Amino acid sequence: MQSPQSSYDVLIIGSGAAGLTTALRLPTELRVGVLAKADLAEGSTLWAQGGIAAVLAEDDSAEQHIEDTLTAGAGLCNPATVQRVVEHGPEAVRWLIDQGVPFTTVGDDGNTYHLTREGGHSRRRILHAADATGRAIETTLEDRVRAAPNIEIHEHAMAVDLITHHRCGGEPGVRGAYVLGADGEVRPMAARSVVLATGGASKTYLYTTNPDLSSGDGIAMAWRAGCRVANMEFNQFHPTCLFHREARNFLISEAVRGEGGRLLLPDGTPFMHRFDERGELAPRDIVARAIDHEMKRLGVDYVLLDISHKPAEFITEHFPTIHQRCLEFGFDMTREPLPVVPAAHYTCGGVMVDLAGRTDLPGLYAAGEVTCSGLHGANRMASNSLLECIVFGRAAADDIVRRLGQLPEPPALPPWDESRVTDSDEEIVVTHNWDELRRFMWDYVGIVRTDKRLQRARHRADLLRSEIQEYYGHFRVNGNLLELRNLATVADLIIASAMARRESRGLHFTRDHPEPRAEGTPGETILIPDRALAVEGRVTLGVDPDD
Repeated sequence: MQSPQSSYDVLIIGSGAAGLTTALRLPTELRVGVLAKADLAEGSTLWAQGGIAAVLAEDDSAEQHIEDTLTAGAGLCNPATVQRVVEHGPEAVRWLIDQGVPFTTVGDDGNTYHLTREGGHSRRRILHAADATGRAIETTLEDRVRAAPNIEIHEHAMAVDLITHHRCGGEPGVRGAYVLGADGEVRPMAARSVVLATGGASKTYLYTTNPDLSSGDGIAMAWRAGCRVANMEFNQFHPTCLFHREARNFLISEAVRGEGGRLLLPDGTPFMHRFDERGELAPRDIVARAIDHEMKRLGVDYVLLDISHKPAEFITEHFPTIHQRCLEFGFDMTREPLPVVPAAHYTCGGVMVDLAGRTDLPGLYAAGEVTCSGLHGANRMASNSLLECIVFGRAAADDIVRRLGQLPEPPALPPWDESRVTDSDEEIVVTHNWDELRRFMWDYVGIVRTDKRLQRARHRADLLRSEIQEYYGHFRVNGNLLELRNLATVADLIIASAMARRESRGLHFTRDHPEPRAEGTPGETILIPDRALAVEGRVTLGVDPDD
């Protein structure tokens, strides 16, 4: 027998910077639930190294930050979104400081913050906490959330699907979510409003800098619930992930290049000047493609990132975490260059939201990497992502407060029905499908694409989705199966978006259409679900919007 359902004013799915900011910005008289797929602090925010961009220096301006962002976005940014986020940047940073985030300072007064520079930025505007900014932000907000009396935390809890009016009747809108708990039981959680803050989908690719949680859960759930998604073809590959068989997803912060790090071929020859006049400080898409080009041209497994020409004290002071971690893998960055390769890092597309974080479904909000807010366009500029989390987390919270009185009280939700499913004795199928999906996405829908590669990917994705849906319909769910199902949905959305864009722009580069379309006609790639099939999850056997 299932436990009684939990009921909240606001249910936040995700516990990174966007989710925790939203929770803390809501009034304390509201009942707030926060779902964390692992420990509360785990997720992409924890591993963010570089920093958060904001206009704080006297020689900088909002206009310049806006111009840099629009340039990096290659014509697909929403100017209104960019302006909103940039203008709210200083306030967002001050709020983080007030929460206790220990940003790196210079001088003796403790109130002057060190600013660094990263690719695409024309000024030093990156506020950071040494080289572990994400950890500083995440752990600070975690402490605040744990101390809040109105916030209930559910760790090791994974949302299966959103529950909407299709199941409960009434006016269109979200009613809550089905949640797989740490005990393996799926329970309904009711809410007047739901916020998706689940991060991106870099785990769709074989090689990624992100933790294992980045499986596109929020994008897939929103799509199944009937929300539009956009710009899924723009997947950012971080240019510099440490090349080592045991390092897996350890990235070398862009700030290393911002502080003078140089990219070299294995023989020590610099090469970035041949691809862009900005050299190592060109936007990430350009740097990643340049590295990919040189690796394929020379048939080498990696290139080199060298900052050893800087004083050792400078390196250890600015990059203590990176330096220590590299030492553990046998590399001393104060004395030698580091071997690096590109890896999937950030999903620039996602669930479409407005300036208040509202999705197409009444009562459903989204913030952070799960969204397509219009900030990043065809390519995210470094350190704008943490800023987006804080700004949109507050925007969503403010709009929820304004509108909550118009939303119904959480209803009694239909229980999760698993009366006709069994425990699987074929878990190896999930593992094999998972590996196949991530490999063909890397091979065919990676840094450089072609029409033929995308067609091959679409064929394999169709077969795989069919297998996964059959498996999902017959066996009791677990975390691995849910992630695989979501990854297959997101992979299909990425492929569809990439096939629709018949040009090269930003992070989407195809050899068959190497030039961008005429200026002024780029257009977003917006995918619209079949709303007749947009019902949430499998409540009874065989009912699934992906069928």
